[in-house]
Amino acid sequence: MPDKIPENYLDLFQKRAFGSLATLMPDGRPQVTPVWIDLEGGRLVVNSAKGRAKDKNMRRDPRVSIAVIDPDNPYRYLEVRGRVVEVTEAGADQHIDKMAKKYLDKDKYPYRRPGEVRVRYVIEPERVSSMG
Repeated sequence: MPDKIPENYLDLFQKRAFGSLATLMPDGRPQVTPVWIDLEGGRLVVNSAKGRAKDKNMRRDPRVSIAVIDPDNPYRYLEVRGRVVEVTEAGADQHIDKMAKKYLDKDKYPYRRPGEVRVRYVIEPERVSSMG
């Protein structure tokens, strides 16, 4: 049964709090990447470019974990373990621009590379723990 994000931690998704996304490499070793993080309908949303290691890992194995640390108090954090339940290019360009506004105060994502295809990953929380 899915777990919910505690109400008193929802503010982390309004702040410029980064997530540390852990995915699994083909040989089972963990791979961790800092990511911009969003929350939609109780599910976490991250955005990346097609072909990157985290993209390949999440397509192959949907099990992930994300730690979100409060930028105002690093002893306050949220850890979410769950599964990627949706991988889509639909709306991904608009989503990365939304994240650029939140994290960089820019209307458009400024780091796009020629030919880059953006992808949204929707993560269903299965286990949520918190501290602080």
